[in-house]
Amino acid sequence: MKPRSRQQGVVLFIALIVLVAMSLAGVAMWRSIGTGVLIAGNIAIQRGAVTSSDAGIEAARAWLMLQTPTILNNTQPTGYVSNWDNVFDATTFNWNAQGTLVSTDAAGFEVRYVVHRLCSLANAGHNSPNQQCLTVSVAGGSSSRAGGSYGVLPLTGTIYVYYRITARALGPRNTVSYTQSIMY
Repeated sequence: MKPRSRQQGVVLFIALIVLVAMSLAGVAMWRSIGTGVLIAGNIAIQRGAVTSSDAGIEAARAWLMLQTPTILNNTQPTGYVSNWDNVFDATTFNWNAQGTLVSTDAAGFEVRYVVHRLCSLANAGHNSPNQQCLTVSVAGGSSSRAGGSYGVLPLTGTIYVYYRITARALGPRNTVSYTQSIMY
């Protein structure tokens, strides 16, 4: 029988190095997956904020459609300004005091809006002296005789004033979304 030679332990040393390398690879993969989940969550919250602020735009549009021109000539206590407000900045605007609260939706977003009439002078009609408004004129009907060729001008159209609606959705993870829409 041959005497046994003494073992060096090289295989054990190599096995430990491979085990450490595999552990580091596992930790790196774990962190990579965690970052991907965080990014996906942030994108979902961002889209939720935009959807919620769209609900604010729709609520402001519905409110605007119910108002008479006399009411829209004057600034209201909250949520409506009868001029274009050259210094309006959505990020510094006092939404709690001057914005109209729509709701806090199921996702936790508090939605508020403010409407600005796009006229230069506050508390004055769109046809007042020195008033400048952004307007669109919608053509009315005309005569069946093709207007000018028979000496008859087309009927005058209706003038609509433009309004700027700004909505803010404030939600979880300090998410803020501002959405603006121009309508008449």
